[in-house]
Amino acid sequence: MKIRGVSAKAVLDSRKEKTILISIETDIGNFSASSPSGKSTGKYEAKPYHTSLEGDIKAIKQLSDYFSEEVIEKFEDLRRIEDIVDRQIGANTLFALESAVLKAVAREKKKEVWQLINPNAKKTPRLVGNCVGGGKHSNLNKKPDFQEFLLIPESKKVEEALKINKSAKEYAKEILLDGDSKFHGERNDEDAWAVSFSEKEVLDILKGTKLPLGVDIASSSFYKRKKYNYKNPLFKRSSEEQLEYISNLIKNFNLFYVEDAFDENDFESFAQLLKRFPYVFIVGDDLTTTNPERLKKAIKMKSINAIIIKPNQIGSLIKMKETIDIAKKHDIKLIFSHRSGETEETILADLAFGFQGDFFKCGITGKEREAKMRRLIEIEKSLK
Repeated sequence: MKIRGVSAKAVLDSRKEKTILISIETDIGNFSASSPSGKSTGKYEAKPYHTSLEGDIKAIKQLSDYFSEEVIEKFEDLRRIEDIVDRQIGANTLFALESAVLKAVAREKKKEVWQLINPNAKKTPRLVGNCVGGGKHSNLNKKPDFQEFLLIPESKKVEEALKINKSAKEYAKEILLDGDSKFHGERNDEDAWAVSFSEKEVLDILKGTKLPLGVDIASSSFYKRKKYNYKNPLFKRSSEEQLEYISNLIKNFNLFYVEDAFDENDFESFAQLLKRFPYVFIVGDDLTTTNPERLKKAIKMKSINAIIIKPNQIGSLIKMKETIDIAKKHDIKLIFSHRSGETEETILADLAFGFQGDFFKCGITGKEREAKMRRLIEIEKSLK
């Protein structure tokens, strides 16, 4: 497959904020892909744009002719794309560009994108759905300090798991309406219920779903001056107190999954939590940022047993694969994840299935998120 030209423009994501759409013209047709954008971003994420979105759009225009000499035939050939754009565009732009290229290669080979990665893939990832939200994803003045309260059905069928999550989300809505006079069905950035309850109150409600529960604490967002600064209710916790608090939540609510329980630099506290609860998924996101070097440090310190994979955190799909390969070698579970600012781009489902991810974290409702889950269901049905 040969690229004849590349162009870029700004489009709006689910938060109505600008993100990038890349279009490529090839000898077999035109293809495009867009990038999501995160609101709660880790300090160690790659920059989304080299200088700015507009700067990346200009850079793509200037680089367009350089791609014409390259023949791209397989996933590993993305290295050639990266050589051309080296240090001239940011992570969001690179992810969208490489995604569009993969779509073109798949079409030329008469394959699906996931088949370029692993034609023998068989296992579909387990759904992780954001039911109730707080933290940076909620605009309420009073809200849970934790960012996400997650439902994780045990069903191995994606379609069935999605139905279970949707039903449980409606159940939660009814309980919330009864228990919170200020709640009228408001939704946050990820289409989760936006409430004024504390994290304990939310978990108490979600216990009633009878589903395995998880939390994305996003601790770095409220960690300042060596304290975790809770606002609902007001409380300052040291790292030791945070460890005890999260430990008690795991015990009291039988938590299955705990993401970013500590600040993004605190590998040691992650390790202490994992040592206490080796049977719980202790997940790194801001800690690891889909970065192979960060993951190596987490493995060395025995900080996590699961890692969030967000392709636009690192930008390079080659680097993303390197991170995945390291994780698999050390039995670190893979959780492919959406971002709070999403588009209707569906390639995340192909990447999650192709790389045989263990979990697929993609909300429960909302057109941008459901598009990805529909794609995963489509892949699942094609295997029959």
